[in-house]
Amino acid sequence: MTDIQVPVLVIGGGGCGLSASIFLSNLGVEHLLVERHESTSLLPKAHYLNQRTMEAFRQHGVADAIYEVGAPLEKFGKVRWTTSMGGDGPLDRKVIHEMEAFGGGSLRERYEADSPVISSNYPQLRLEPLLRAQAEQRAPGQIRYHHEVLDWDDSGQGVRVTIKDHDADRTYTVQAGYVIAADGGRTVGPRLGANMLGPTDMVDMVSTHFSCDLSDYWDDGTLINWFLNPEGADSWGSGVVVQMGPTWGKDSEEFVLHFAFGTDDEERFNEEAIIPRMKQMLKLPDIEPKVHKVSHWILERVHADRWRFGNIFLAGDAAHRQPPTSGLGLNTGIQDAYNLTWKLAKVIKGEAGEELLDTYEAERLPVSIDGADWALLAFMNHGVIDAGIGLVPGAPVEVNKAAFETLFSDSRLGRALRARAEVAIGTQTWEFQAHDVEIGFTYTSNAVVEDGTEPIARDDMGRIYQANTRPGSRLPHAWLDRGGERVSTHDLGAYGSLVLITDETGSEWAEAAEEAQAKLGITIDVVKIGVDASDVDGTWATYRGVEDGGAVLVRPDNHVAWRSQTVSSTPGDDLTAALTQILGR
Repeated sequence: MTDIQVPVLVIGGGGCGLSASIFLSNLGVEHLLVERHESTSLLPKAHYLNQRTMEAFRQHGVADAIYEVGAPLEKFGKVRWTTSMGGDGPLDRKVIHEMEAFGGGSLRERYEADSPVISSNYPQLRLEPLLRAQAEQRAPGQIRYHHEVLDWDDSGQGVRVTIKDHDADRTYTVQAGYVIAADGGRTVGPRLGANMLGPTDMVDMVSTHFSCDLSDYWDDGTLINWFLNPEGADSWGSGVVVQMGPTWGKDSEEFVLHFAFGTDDEERFNEEAIIPRMKQMLKLPDIEPKVHKVSHWILERVHADRWRFGNIFLAGDAAHRQPPTSGLGLNTGIQDAYNLTWKLAKVIKGEAGEELLDTYEAERLPVSIDGADWALLAFMNHGVIDAGIGLVPGAPVEVNKAAFETLFSDSRLGRALRARAEVAIGTQTWEFQAHDVEIGFTYTSNAVVEDGTEPIARDDMGRIYQANTRPGSRLPHAWLDRGGERVSTHDLGAYGSLVLITDETGSEWAEAAEEAQAKLGITIDVVKIGVDASDVDGTWATYRGVEDGGAVLVRPDNHVAWRSQTVSSTPGDDLTAALTQILGR
């Protein structure tokens, strides 16, 4: 039995766990990651990486590697609803609706103004090996697959974990100060007694990962295509196909087809019917898809009632699971790791007290619930779309055919029905243009010092993000010129640093930072806009939310921790008091 001591043990080598490893390495925290499976994901699973996730990856030096191989925005910035890919009947190959998505098309200018990065698209099947390589480069020998957690004991002074190395057929123990359980909720959470709250067993999604040449039929800029077939009388009658690369656009070699079944429908296990039904739905009888894997996953919207159990923290799917609509699942998990790791680093290095770790659950749990509720709203709204185009569940084929014939007819009624369909499908911006949901969330915890201002009203449709520096908000992005280099406000601090942003009249804040550093034994990067960097286009002046001589304190995760909206008569005391609360000192 071999004993290993590390400050942090990460359990789980999926997207969340691997991201946590990368972040910890960059923050200078020694750690070990173990994963029970022999390899990374064999399924495409999640694929959309939103701007907030890409901001975290950019800060930690991973984004460029993803952009190099992920889908360019012009190849995935659109979604479609159609009747079929092929066929020559009067209702075949009809485009019901197209929608710009994920910051593509005319959305791009607004999305790019709000962030130093754009979103990306790269399925987990390929993303996880990329993240694993990045993690192994930063922590050689510390990323261990086919290593399974058997047991653990949290003494309050750390966690002693028993691990089985299946390749070497040996057991060893790890003494860790803290554990991040990113195991998908399969082992750690249930044994700790975490209760998963919320609805489950709603739908069984049957996903088929396949290869096929669809280049003659696939729209080049479309990521997702829904097929609403009036001839479908059951779950086989409609489905969704998603391109999965590795070549992007119409030349994509791989796709995933999703059918949705009731959890009591035995037909969902009839895998022999998948390809014939696919051909029938797409109206492509001559294609010969190569099936790689058929998988089932239960649609649910659940979250753990607790995320911290002593020195063990739940993250990713272990803490929350939600519908895939809006693409928030993997993104939320990676952002869990982004939130937790800088806090662990501060505590381990003695810069913060244990109370800072309590703010992880306080901040991330409400955000995950809001995102999961939004995803369920977007999922349920597909039923509104069906009604909006005239599909009646359970109706005879002749009835739905007649509805589609009227929908596409050159008549006043047809034009009215198409207008209704456009309105109904247009509400699905909840799923594909949820820009404010993705980057506009705000944290409330002891790691944020409230300033008495009213919360910023958020867009009820989830679309329009409003940049602001109210404490708890994500730091607004603005391009600055620093010594001839174009940098974002998100770039002003090093890994793990606190940043105090002021202006050329804020010399007192630089002195206050020196005073706070001496008292608390921490490092603060001070940036004077107008001296250390220039607000070349005035964007920072628009969003800074403080007067001349004011200051904004930014956390390592680029969320605003505190601000002084005016010049203070006691800047040293004010800043030290704020930091004492934020860091749990």
